[in-house]
Amino acid sequence: MSVVRPIRNDQDYDSALARIDELMTNAVDEGDRDELEVLVTLVEAYEEQHFPIDFPTPVQAIEFRMEQESLTQADLAKYFGGRSKVSEVLSGKRPLTVKMIRALNHHLGIPAEVLIGDGVGNDDAPDEVQWTQFPVFEMTKRGWLPKIERPRANAEELILGLISRAGGQQAIPQPFYRKNNSARRNARMDPYALQAWCLHVLAVARENRPASAYRPESIDEGFLRFLATLSRLPDGPRRAVEALNQKGIAVVYAKHLPKTHLDGAAMCTTEGIPVIGLTLRYDRLDNFWFCLLHEAVHVWKHISPDHPFFVDDLSLSEADHDEDWSIEAEADLFAQNALIPDGAWRASGLPERATPARVMTFAQSINVHPAIVAGRVRKDTQNYRLLTQFVGSNEVSKHLEDIA
Repeated sequence: MSVVRPIRNDQDYDSALARIDELMTNAVDEGDRDELEVLVTLVEAYEEQHFPIDFPTPVQAIEFRMEQESLTQADLAKYFGGRSKVSEVLSGKRPLTVKMIRALNHHLGIPAEVLIGDGVGNDDAPDEVQWTQFPVFEMTKRGWLPKIERPRANAEELILGLISRAGGQQAIPQPFYRKNNSARRNARMDPYALQAWCLHVLAVARENRPASAYRPESIDEGFLRFLATLSRLPDGPRRAVEALNQKGIAVVYAKHLPKTHLDGAAMCTTEGIPVIGLTLRYDRLDNFWFCLLHEAVHVWKHISPDHPFFVDDLSLSEADHDEDWSIEAEADLFAQNALIPDGAWRASGLPERATPARVMTFAQSINVHPAIVAGRVRKDTQNYRLLTQFVGSNEVSKHLEDIA
């Protein structure tokens, strides 16, 4: 029997595997068998720590059991409520419902936590969710949830399906089930409406993933300024979304739900894909460009395990909250300077002499759309009757319908 040493690195691991292979072929006495048992235990412990095995996705688990049991889609129809539903689930077009999950767990022995998705059974999951508080009627009407009879009576089933599509219970932190006073979250926000909107945005982002992986170093002040200059183009909003997508950031437009008081949000999927969600609550060019860059700064500088989500009512200011405003102030500053460089703004003579001609001339000089300059003038003067002809009302949503 050789001396058995701890496995501290990959080299030790490879050596242990080679020795296991040798012993399994040539073990002749009790000492060899003891050595084999100890090595296997050490290898298993090392693999558990360094090579954890993730749960399969619900579809992968179902397909594996179908292959294992030689089952066809027709064989599963009784568990899904019809052959068409089997096809839709396996193709990713329909989430599993609670009834499907129960049937598959009971009849095929597939673990429920695998069928529901990541995070099931997590201690951070909310204990008492009032499922009927979710705005299921509005969500069904918009096509965010499957159309079924009596959606309110089936709210739990519908929302669990959405949670699964969004990445599981871990997709949304527990505080989203209750009111809180995070820096730019309106105190009147309904937590269930807010969570419903975020879940939908995450689900859409996961189903339409960016072609490239996100690298934090790909976002900087130069890129933010580049985004701002796209505003001058007739299809600038669409171009900006494409540019962010190329950097690995998903952008999703989802009209705000009642009682969310929301302009935008920055978040990450459970796979680590950064997501910018936009409501276009005010379908105006000036609001769109500031909100987009504000959320891009959150993705670039602020999203972390300690701050996984930022939800923003951009009508709020530091005076509206007692919380630390430094993160929001930084996002505001970077977005503002990317849209209108500070030195150029101070030298412009605006907003005091904000005539239409001066707004257009200045916008051209800094290579942005006049709506951005008009929006800054209106904000700084707090006079929202000024320059209404420039702010681009109803000029954004038509460019973003394909990311809704």
